Amino acid sequence: QVQLVESGGGLVQPGGSLRLSCAASGSSSAGLRMAWYRQAPGNQRELVAQISRIDSTDYADSVKGRFSISRDNARNTMYLQMNSLKPEDTAVYYCFASKLLARWWGQGTQVTVSS
Repeated sequence: QVQLVESGGGLVQPGGSLRLSCAASGSSSAGLRMAWYRQAPGNQRELVAQISRIDSTDYADSVKGRFSISRDNARNTMYLQMNSLKPEDTAVYYCFASKLLARWWGQGTQVTVSS
């Protein structure tokens, strides 16, 4: 069983930056495919960025060039560096991990981009 705990959300002005963290426990993050999803009110949950076990990355078109996903397997932690934030980035951000057929979700962290 894997537990995922997000942190780093908050209120930021447009154009600002935040870094989200996702700490994994119960399994080494090195063996996991990990990702960030987000869900805004009234919208479906959408994939923001993902990182494979061999550290290949992929991003939603809406965040390419602004967000960067990374992982530190020594700390069992995944990160999402978010720059040039826009009001439309406002959402609850969820950490996700998978291994074979197993799936795990974090509880989510709120990111609000507003002046």
